[in-house]
Amino acid sequence: MKSLQATNHQLADSAFQLTVLRQEVADTLHLPLFHEQLRGAGLFPLTPVEPAVLQINVGKMCNQVCRHCHVDAGPDRKEIMTRQTMQYCLDALAQTDIPVVDLTGGAPEMNPDFRWFVEEISRLGRKVLVRCNLTIIVANRKYHDLPDFFKQHGVEVVSSLPFYTAEKTDRQRGNGVFEDSIRALKMLNAVGYGQEGSGLVLNLVYNPAGAFLPGGQKGLQDQFKRVLLKDHGIVFNELFAITNLPVSRYLDYLIESGNYAGYMEKLVNAFNPVAAAGVMCRNTISVGWDGGLYDCDFNQMLDLHVASPVQHIHDFDAAALSRRGIVVNQHCYGCTAGAGSSCGGTVA
Repeated sequence: MKSLQATNHQLADSAFQLTVLRQEVADTLHLPLFHEQLRGAGLFPLTPVEPAVLQINVGKMCNQVCRHCHVDAGPDRKEIMTRQTMQYCLDALAQTDIPVVDLTGGAPEMNPDFRWFVEEISRLGRKVLVRCNLTIIVANRKYHDLPDFFKQHGVEVVSSLPFYTAEKTDRQRGNGVFEDSIRALKMLNAVGYGQEGSGLVLNLVYNPAGAFLPGGQKGLQDQFKRVLLKDHGIVFNELFAITNLPVSRYLDYLIESGNYAGYMEKLVNAFNPVAAAGVMCRNTISVGWDGGLYDCDFNQMLDLHVASPVQHIHDFDAAALSRRGIVVNQHCYGCTAGAGSSCGGTVA
């Protein structure tokens, strides 16, 4: 399987994605535009609060090609953050009190400067969170020591595991992914991750395999903990239930499977003002692999830059960014449906 970009798919064009989302929702389905929903809830324009997270995409290269991937990541994606851009991120961090740096990709570990970057962020006294797809740990010998590296720097590991069975996981992420993920989780557990009292945090991420919203996060967490411990002896801290947003390869899946209209209607009908008030874009600044600034990772993939004169991490200005209005579009319904969705799970 190749990325949408590698196959010259029209949905590889972010502008085309936005056109599809707006026309289908507003014109075909006759559903309200997202900013109209916010206005009705007294939340438009949506404004930022004190930033708590600097989320940095260090590249779109990945050892997997998952069916739901909103990044359209894969082995054929060559976009990689340079050390110079990483230094700009470090300079920006030094100007702020932002406590958490969330490293994502692709597989962030495939960036050749990944370990240097983690070490430099740690020297600034910030908490490092890495979004690890698990299989990267066992993909090549040079990654086998990642659990020890993560432990050395107190990295919080957030790992995607679509389900606690091989059938559903492999259907979404590829053949053999579940088995490799279990091996990697055991390696993380072996150095203390997820173990009570270790202080080494291992969280899992669940997102639905089909065109439906996730179930209750607490109930899913209890199921995952029970089954993974019983069947594989694996422990972890928390489970984050994340709604799939209609972006990139998941948007392609919805259209190809004939589920697009029904899924968007579900999201719109489940709009929750409480979740909208707590969306992650309000306390997060997102940095693209090339240093561009965005309100969130999803806006980043749709090339929706921040509405601010400050467009690049090299020109970082916390005061100027605090005065921006957050850029919203139709995909934002995914973060405000039901209990809401963020990179840290539900918000309401």
